[in-house]
Amino acid sequence: MAQQTQQDVLLSAHVSLRYGDKPAVLRDVELQILKGEILGLIGQSGSGKSTLALAILGLLDRKRTRSEGTIEFDGCELLNLPERDLRSLRGRKIALVLQSPLSSLNPALKICTQLTESWRAHASGSRSDCERAIHETLDSVSLPSTDDFLNKYPSQMSIGQAQRVLIAMAVLHRPALLIADEATSALDVITQSEILVLFRELNRNFGMAILYISHDLASVAGICDRVAILHEGQIVESGITLQVLTKPQNDYTKRLMAAMPRVPQLSEASKAAGA
Repeated sequence: MAQQTQQDVLLSAHVSLRYGDKPAVLRDVELQILKGEILGLIGQSGSGKSTLALAILGLLDRKRTRSEGTIEFDGCELLNLPERDLRSLRGRKIALVLQSPLSSLNPALKICTQLTESWRAHASGSRSDCERAIHETLDSVSLPSTDDFLNKYPSQMSIGQAQRVLIAMAVLHRPALLIADEATSALDVITQSEILVLFRELNRNFGMAILYISHDLASVAGICDRVAILHEGQIVESGITLQVLTKPQNDYTKRLMAAMPRVPQLSEASKAAGA
């Protein structure tokens, strides 16, 4: 990988964070996301992955949390940014896709209504402008833009379709950074594979950087350019994905790799029986 310059850095964080007087959830976390890359953030449950994502988006309760350090996005310091300014960034320049699409989508509103509200939150224009943007975005995530589909409620779609709708809402304004927080963990293996391909296509087609948060090493290995390992609130190792996952240096990373399931080799007898 070519040596990065400051112009390549989209987000740079050096932050510690705690809830009230409890022990720190994030401890001197240093993280950089480059423009147009997919960075994998790996860690077990409770390591602080989602807390870091919410801190970037400014979605943590400032009255209940104490933070130190900086989170700089595209030249803008986020930690102390007023809520009004944060709202103008969320969905427009930084977007979020969560784990459960049916919990994230409003069950009482049709898909067309939710997409329209998402567009109008950060854009002004005619009805035809809105419809054009929605149709183009649905096409980019391989969903139909027919009236029959747009008039569906979330409960009338498959989990895979609902997750694509959620992704469509997130990328409607072509954000510079998409945060995918365990966005494939609730999906079956085939649908998960399709969504991973979709993330890579969005990254390539729109130059969109993605922070892909997961505990699934296989999916991280499949799409991420670089990876950072988060353990007990600290980044313990980071680097090019192939190097970190095949030649881990940190003891925790080594334990993660050792815990990966292996597909057993079929014996000759089993192969013959299946032939």
